[in-house]
Amino acid sequence: MTITDPVTTGLADRWRDEARPEDSAGWIARAREVADILAVDAVERDRANATPHAEVRLLKEAGLVTLLGPREHGGAGETWDTAYKVIRAVARGDGSIGQVLGYHYLWAWAARLVATDEQVAAVEELYTANDYLFGGAVNPRDSDLTIREDGDDLVYSGRKSFSTGGQVSDLTVLEGVLEGTGIHIFAIVPTAQEGIVFADDWDSLGQRLTESGSVEIRDVRVPWAAAAGFVDRIFQPIVYNTLNVPTIQLVFANFYLGIAEGALETASSYTRTTTRPWPYGGDDKARATEEWYLLEGYGELQSKLWADEALLDAAGAEISEVLHAPREELTERRRGEIAVRIAAGKLRIVDDGLEVATKVYELTGARASASSVGLDIFWRNLRTHSLHDPIAYKKREVGEYVLLNQVPEPTWYT
Repeated sequence: MTITDPVTTGLADRWRDEARPEDSAGWIARAREVADILAVDAVERDRANATPHAEVRLLKEAGLVTLLGPREHGGAGETWDTAYKVIRAVARGDGSIGQVLGYHYLWAWAARLVATDEQVAAVEELYTANDYLFGGAVNPRDSDLTIREDGDDLVYSGRKSFSTGGQVSDLTVLEGVLEGTGIHIFAIVPTAQEGIVFADDWDSLGQRLTESGSVEIRDVRVPWAAAAGFVDRIFQPIVYNTLNVPTIQLVFANFYLGIAEGALETASSYTRTTTRPWPYGGDDKARATEEWYLLEGYGELQSKLWADEALLDAAGAEISEVLHAPREELTERRRGEIAVRIAAGKLRIVDDGLEVATKVYELTGARASASSVGLDIFWRNLRTHSLHDPIAYKKREVGEYVLLNQVPEPTWYT
């Protein structure tokens, strides 16, 4: 089965006659259904490296795109605590699509992070009612987009080397600096316009279906009134504005965990059905599942992922609480403590996830290295995105908190 043409496979209509989930557990179960569909041909789709239009349609048909959207506009009205677990569940079946969904949730929430109440209401109605997917051209490692004023309009121009969501997005978040100032301005624009030109040049070892290639922004116009968080062309910052980075860092950690869970699940299934016992150890077993070293190996890896899950769930509940609380209540200290917990969770799942994605080969045997088995997809996906920012800096943030009682200063990566 393939989802490259969901119309002919019938997957697009899978949930048409089913009631929408009514609680967090139901939405997580729906995400697991999506993961099961994606897992069937994840390796083949990874090799084809085609723009994931069908995969995004699957997310929309499942109702996952509007998980955080207001119920009055057709959304699920769920919390970030649920969203993190949904991202993780989808990534178990396909790490790329888990990332696309996770980035969408962050950018869909961007209005709440920085915009005025009126702007938030308009953006959330727009994307929820229309089932729109967000992408973002906001890579901080590139030069900022340039913004010039033209009467009542802002005009964005420049290039970004990464733009996750790319051609499958309906809306794109832009960020740039107003000429002659140091003022950063976020805006949300329709993706389908002449001024947004994708290079279709994403060519990475892993996470190949994330549509993360470069993009040219050519004189994209935005009304001053749509500049996120600006009133009379003046922005009033609050601490809540800086939650964007810890929020998305925990997005990362959760789809890393989902990828690692997918690796362990795929490997254990292979061991149960295909791996042969070793006949030369003087302790011959009838089945591979009786081999003591395989039992020990799977037990060790699973225990690490369960520990990572507990840590990430705790961090998710903590940041979800403040994300859904009144924006003016957040303090710098509280924000910093949450960021430290997320850094700790991220560094643990990176180390443990890479160990899982590597050691599964030792637990499945030489024949599992065949390209047809596809175990390499998990290591490639996790290794690729875990290089997003140096894990050493996350370790330092945790160390400074432990030794010096210092919380990290907000930056583009902290």
